[in-house]
Amino acid sequence: MDEIRQTFSPEMKMQMELSVAIANRIYDILETKGLSQKDFAQMMGKTETEVSRWLSGTHNLTLATLCKISLTLGQDIIVVPKHQPYPEFQDVIPAVAEADVECE
Repeated sequence: MDEIRQTFSPEMKMQMELSVAIANRIYDILETKGLSQKDFAQMMGKTETEVSRWLSGTHNLTLATLCKISLTLGQDIIVVPKHQPYPEFQDVIPAVAEADVECE
């Protein structure tokens, strides 16, 4: 496996590392909240298989899916330094979490 990784471009390595880090972040939140993958799948309106694929660390999650996950779990998945949510969106955030957003 290490031999194969050496053939990856720096961008590919970084993408893999970030994908695994995102999956681990979601796992940590689920564990903290006492939620199973099944619970999470139901909350997201997805199948357990799809969520399992997300949490494998190899799936390329879209920004829309990451937003929906963050809102569903009530915690940021990705934190951008110096990012402050715009005050005008504070009333919208709970509605977005309940919206039927199509995710990857």
